[in-house]
Amino acid sequence: MSLEPVPILRVGNNLLVSLQGDLDDKTILHLEGQITQAISKTTARGLLIDVSGLLVVDSFIARVIARIVGMTRLLGSEAVGVGHQPAVAITVVERGVDMTQIHTALDAERGMQLLAHLHEPNFHGGFRGAE
Repeated sequence: MSLEPVPILRVGNNLLVSLQGDLDDKTILHLEGQITQAISKTTARGLLIDVSGLLVVDSFIARVIARIVGMTRLLGSEAVGVGHQPAVAITVVERGVDMTQIHTALDAERGMQLLAHLHEPNFHGGFRGAE
């Protein structure tokens, strides 16, 4: 895959990134920079990362996504991952990638609801958005 920009859309106070196809290492690393710049520039309060369109999520991509979540938090935002397919979840767990710090939801709608809850001043976790 060539190094094409991945669209980062603004939805209210949040950014939405929908990962599609078969991302190579260069593209996902470039996206990491794009996302952190977009959060800084827009002062977005949340980031929704939709992985439902990915053909493959290897351990490198999973680690970069986890790193993006960490960077997002350092920039004062929260991140939610959505669209994880069962095979992807199995692969990530089997390869020992630590995804415990990533909030998840089943789909984009529930992910946006979770981001709204995470923005609440008295919210301290617990809602996983997948109910």
